[in-house]
Amino acid sequence: MSISKYLVNNAKEKYSFEDLVEIIKILRSPEGCPWDREQTHESIRKNFIEETYEVIEAIDNGDKQLLKEELGDVLLQVLFHSSMESEQGVFDIYDVITGICKKLILRHPHVFGDVEAKDSKQVLTNWDNIKKTEKNQKSDSEVLKSIPRNLPALMRAVKIQAKAAKTGFDWDNYKDAFKKIDEEKNELIKAINNNDKNNIEEEIGDLLFSVVNVCRFFDIEPEEALTKTNDKFVKRFTQLEKLAEEKGKKLNEMTLDEMDELWDFVKDCNS
Repeated sequence: MSISKYLVNNAKEKYSFEDLVEIIKILRSPEGCPWDREQTHESIRKNFIEETYEVIEAIDNGDKQLLKEELGDVLLQVLFHSSMESEQGVFDIYDVITGICKKLILRHPHVFGDVEAKDSKQVLTNWDNIKKTEKNQKSDSEVLKSIPRNLPALMRAVKIQAKAAKTGFDWDNYKDAFKKIDEEKNELIKAINNNDKNNIEEEIGDLLFSVVNVCRFFDIEPEEALTKTNDKFVKRFTQLEKLAEEKGKKLNEMTLDEMDELWDFVKDCNS
């Protein structure tokens, strides 16, 4: 009996981590699944991102059953990528586990060593210093460059600004950060008046970066703030369309002034 048939014929109520490792190994084997065998790191790269966002959605919705399922999907991605490297003799999932265990022990000297940490702020300071030493980062600009470019841009901006702020390169207060927004807005208007396409893009980027700075002063995640605004817009737009239909009209048949009037009504109802 093949290993795969054995697993099917000996189904369990509770599977182990080792069972999952074995199942993925079977799927990638010659007797396994053609699709699974064809995959590479690059071909399933997007899957990792999608599964991560699905975990976030389950958390936001407070859906514990869905969270359990989605965490399993993320774990599958970790094992899938590790399995590919194991086949090449580079590393396996147990090397991955060893690496994170060593990292956690090393970066928590206040727990596993004799270093003292009075509060979480000190913990994070220690963590950053240890990480910098680990990665042999000799300058603060190297720290900034190490922040992955593939992060969502708003999230990366927060990290860049936070790292820069630790060197003292930061505004004294949020009011100064607000002034920077006005400055960048005026530069954008100038670029628009000059019809300078490249400069318009640059100034919009600068304006967004400045807004992120204000968010940071109030411990607000801009990615989350924008997500909530997106949801709010969709909700209000849906109500706007419903009101238009009640008047016997489609949105594309209405003037902008008519739509604005309904929009203000919807906004007042939701305020």
